[in-house]
Amino acid sequence: MKQLRLACVFILFVLVASAQDPVRYTLRFPAPHTHYLEVEADIPAGRPRVELYMAVWTPGSYLVREYARNVENFQAASPDGRALNWEKTRKNRWAVETGGAPRIRVRYSVYAHEPSVQGNWVEAAFAMLNGAPNFVTIVGADKRPYEVKIELPATWKRTMTGMKEHPSGAPHHYVAADFDELLDCPIYAGNGPIHEFEVEGKKHYLVNQGEGPMWDGPASARDVAKIVAEFARMWGGLPYDKYVFFNMLIEAGGGLEHRNSTWMNASKWAYGNQQEQAPPEPGATPGQGGARRGSRTSWLGLVSHEYFHLWNVKRLRPVELGPFDYENENYTRSLWISEGFTSYYGPLALKRAGLTTREQFLRSMSQAISQLQSTPGRLVQPVETSSFDAWIKHYRPDENSPNTAISYYTKGQVIGMLLDARVRKATNGAKGLDDVMRVAFDRFSKTKGFTPADFRRAASDVAGADLNPWFVTVLETTQELDYSEMLDWYGLRFRPERSRGPATGDAGAAAAPRFNTGLVTRNDNGRLIVTNVRRGGSGYDAGINVNDEIIAVNDYRVRPEQWPARLDAYKPGTSVTLLLARRDELIRIELPLRVDPPQSWTLEVRPDASEEQKARLKAWLRE
Repeated sequence: MKQLRLACVFILFVLVASAQDPVRYTLRFPAPHTHYLEVEADIPAGRPRVELYMAVWTPGSYLVREYARNVENFQAASPDGRALNWEKTRKNRWAVETGGAPRIRVRYSVYAHEPSVQGNWVEAAFAMLNGAPNFVTIVGADKRPYEVKIELPATWKRTMTGMKEHPSGAPHHYVAADFDELLDCPIYAGNGPIHEFEVEGKKHYLVNQGEGPMWDGPASARDVAKIVAEFARMWGGLPYDKYVFFNMLIEAGGGLEHRNSTWMNASKWAYGNQQEQAPPEPGATPGQGGARRGSRTSWLGLVSHEYFHLWNVKRLRPVELGPFDYENENYTRSLWISEGFTSYYGPLALKRAGLTTREQFLRSMSQAISQLQSTPGRLVQPVETSSFDAWIKHYRPDENSPNTAISYYTKGQVIGMLLDARVRKATNGAKGLDDVMRVAFDRFSKTKGFTPADFRRAASDVAGADLNPWFVTVLETTQELDYSEMLDWYGLRFRPERSRGPATGDAGAAAAPRFNTGLVTRNDNGRLIVTNVRRGGSGYDAGINVNDEIIAVNDYRVRPEQWPARLDAYKPGTSVTLLLARRDELIRIELPLRVDPPQSWTLEVRPDASEEQKARLKAWLRE
């Protein structure tokens, strides 16, 4: 019996020791101009057959991306170099016959030429890598520690990641506590300038790959520091030892949050020495698109959005988003919080940090409201359903998406603004959404995450009132949102829109009527092509199709630059005949010219706002 007990203890010791034995990776770039990296994984085995897998998606971007499609030349060997048999068992799994070897070595190449923030990028000058597209591990061994060593090409000098440096102090050698951390720490390698700054004694790094004379690096770092300081004030501290802003100036867009870093793509022209303060492009969604050329404000909005995710989603998360299942969809109904509220706080923090004006902030919120109210899908899809369907809808839009779906980014941003005002009114200005987020963070960030009911309860507790009936309306139905409470609390209004009469050509005359055709078009090398037909417009009812080419109005040729102004020559309530080309067949369709009541969604301060309302507005914006 004693011998049996000793044997059991020994086996348990071996199992525990094996469980702590790390997986070790070496990344190499033998010919980076070909866009390939080579991965070598030294993996504990100790059993006859080991099954390995690669993630099919990456957290923060809710789409199955099939990263294994870029894996080539997979090989497996024992420590002495003996080739091992293996087979692919699923699209993203490989089973290796170990032959009893205690460890196995797996090698494979990864094609990395996808500049999106969810992907992988290797070129002659640098590499920017996500974890999910590159690392295989043992099925069921996600909690094992991991090591990553990077062997650089001769001309590259720097690496940067959110992972900790290896205890040995060896350069370009890092460690991760588990697979979640490994996949949540992007890796940069190259020679890009790195701007370092401190906030509350914590190290921060802004990696500006592609920075040149057109990008003011030191100034951009100073502004990022202001954003960090503002959120540190709001949340009451910084929950990390270091944070890295990977800023890839590669004329692309996008941003993706990570536990102590973010990968952003932008234009090298977006932060020059000029004092430009262009507004975001209409319809832009923070975190989903990059800064446009010359738009410093747009880039700062992207930084603010992605950095807020440090708290909202990376730590304060829906219960469904962790522990992750990296091989299947992870559904949640709460992305209106995780992404929508982040879209709300992105521009709000810029205003509070003194990086934008009141007018710019109100403009950004006006754009969100306008985008929401002009999307027919708001009357079809509740925002909780939009979140749940992110895996099949949000990242796969088509020409009919505006008619059937609503963005949880956009509607969540507007709901955040309305909830903030509702809590402030319920508490007579004593508390707001900042307090709701802090209470939720305290309750749920250290546990398994929050359920939809948990968050509603936290908001009601802060407001001192039952907000659930309101939540049911705005989250579970497609009823129009009510802006009246928010407008009254802050002394705001939607700028009045005057009716528009027929064009006369006189300088002081009213503008031409704006007909609600619902047609969205593009100029395709001189051809006027319909790209979207909005439900509710006269074009939808008339039967105009996406990809129709509009050739003439009432038998008069119309060119792309003349549309839709050509319709101004006709009276409201009449119809015109459009000559269309549909798959090379000429057809004629009658298009009614309908003028809907004008509606403005542009926020402005009411001329008769009371001093109390003005004070509430200042308190909201921390002026």
